[in-house]
Amino acid sequence: MSDRRRPPALALRLCAALLVAAGLGLPGPVPAAAGPAADAKIAPWVLAHAPGAPVEFLVVLAQQADLSGAAALPTKLEKGRYVVAQLRGAAAGQADVRALLDQRGAPYRPFYVINALWVRGDVALARDLAARADVARIDGNPQLQGDLGRRTSASAAGPAAPAGVEPSLEYVHADDVWAMGYTGQGVVIGAQDTGYQWDHPALINQYRGWDGASADHDYNWHDSIHTDNAECDGDSPAPCDDDAHGTHTLGTALGDDGGANQIGMAPGARWIGCRNMNAGAGTPATYLECFEFFLAPYPVGGDPQDGNPDLAPDVTNNSWSCPASEGCSANSLLAAVEAQRAAGIFTVVAAGNSGPSCSTANDPPAIYAAVYTIGALNTGSDGIASFSGRGPVTSDGSQRPKPDLAAPGTNIRSSLPGGGYSSHSWSGTSMATPHVAGAVALLLSAVPALRGQVDQIAWLLNETAVPITSSACGSSGSPNNTYGYGRLDVLAAVDLALQLGLVNGTVAEAGTAQPIGAAALTLTNALSPTLAYTTTSAPAGVFSVRPLSGTYTLSVSALGYYALNVPDVSVGAGLTVTLPLTLTAYPYRLWLPYVLDPVAASARLVDLSGIFSGGARRPY
Repeated sequence: MSDRRRPPALALRLCAALLVAAGLGLPGPVPAAAGPAADAKIAPWVLAHAPGAPVEFLVVLAQQADLSGAAALPTKLEKGRYVVAQLRGAAAGQADVRALLDQRGAPYRPFYVINALWVRGDVALARDLAARADVARIDGNPQLQGDLGRRTSASAAGPAAPAGVEPSLEYVHADDVWAMGYTGQGVVIGAQDTGYQWDHPALINQYRGWDGASADHDYNWHDSIHTDNAECDGDSPAPCDDDAHGTHTLGTALGDDGGANQIGMAPGARWIGCRNMNAGAGTPATYLECFEFFLAPYPVGGDPQDGNPDLAPDVTNNSWSCPASEGCSANSLLAAVEAQRAAGIFTVVAAGNSGPSCSTANDPPAIYAAVYTIGALNTGSDGIASFSGRGPVTSDGSQRPKPDLAAPGTNIRSSLPGGGYSSHSWSGTSMATPHVAGAVALLLSAVPALRGQVDQIAWLLNETAVPITSSACGSSGSPNNTYGYGRLDVLAAVDLALQLGLVNGTVAEAGTAQPIGAAALTLTNALSPTLAYTTTSAPAGVFSVRPLSGTYTLSVSALGYYALNVPDVSVGAGLTVTLPLTLTAYPYRLWLPYVLDPVAASARLVDLSGIFSGGARRPY
């Protein structure tokens, strides 16, 4: 008999808690008994299927990646690499569920953009999975038709006459930005839609997979449709459009044939694409597959685990919806779009075409705070198009105001498969959305340092929009639930962006030079105290913030350190101010390990200097 003492039960429980908190995992959970509690985790669309009938669904696991650390990282490259690593780490916890599916012989596809798996099974299998403690919920994977915009029969005719610069582009002043030398150069637009004619005269020279002589679709194209149809093969090795909608919307974002057909907002940008619909019908899984490709593009036919986040687009255009009325669960795409934002990808989406009633911008992904949602104007005016979706959002109970912005969306002329162009007859929020995706590309070409700064890009668009007031749909003034912040004005946005400076540097401990992460920094304008910018330092102590030109006071604080104020920080337009900051630690400290913090090194400090009174004090 061994004389080795067993660890006390309390220690074992504490170790288990630490392992769970750190995401290291424990042996697979013992499933609970199936019953009403399991059914409560299953979408009604799934449960509505007859016993034994085949049904597709998404198994969403309870453990999801914590992406909050990306916010403090200064560059898009760093954000993207961090987010992909965190997501892939969380998805490693799928092993037990995958083993069960292998045992049952059920087809499945794992995702990491959200820790989930697409599964084809039946309601009984869904119930068995829902009964597991490591499964958060079961969402349906219905075929979704949605509403891709309003087209007249004439729009599919042969090439329409060139119109030079399209009126919708002039109305938002894209051509004025071109005259400044900014056309979207150096920026990549990602687009998921019905597919694309990559060699269309207005699109070929902007395709990242074309070098002027030959095409390479690896890392530049993905097909999330895995079955053939009359127009496109499943898993098409080259971009293919089976509906024309994708080729049309992409043309508005960046199309230009080098001649009279100036149809796109950012003709100097590059594009990559993903087909997410089969002849206009998508599913939550096909949308997730494209979002995953954009996070880290990978070769045609390759493994998503081999994707490279350094090749991710800067902005994506999403002129589609996932209608709740057709079985799409409100939260099916939420974690995916939050991952895009954390990775520094600006996600532009259509508000939908179910207006004019209120709360018609009510389908994913338009409902989410993490995306930038676009309503449609009658082109050439500031009147809202009757079909444009409006807020507030009710489908998730948030009452969130939507849309965020409005852009021209009626009678839009753009590229069509076959090398031609539509007549001025395509209308929809699908047509308005690429105006804004292209506007973001123009912004980033003017100020490349804005890449990955999603919040600041949104602020620039909001701040410079032409306000259009409305008292409809429970809102008043501007912003509101009809027009958002108003009409896109990309020239004003670029002008304001060019007034930004950069304040960056490091935060370290005085004496030791050890970096201080999670320090809070606030830059307050000396003349207008309401104009303030906040950020936090990354684990390596680095920080950056992009304020308008002016004079500021910088305030810095971190737990366990004396606060620091730096007055008279002068920021010039287009100039960089670098500040190496040092904080002095409190003289008497007690380390309190934050037991359930997975990053044990980030212990919390408590100042004890006010507790002691008289007598000798033992220095830390």
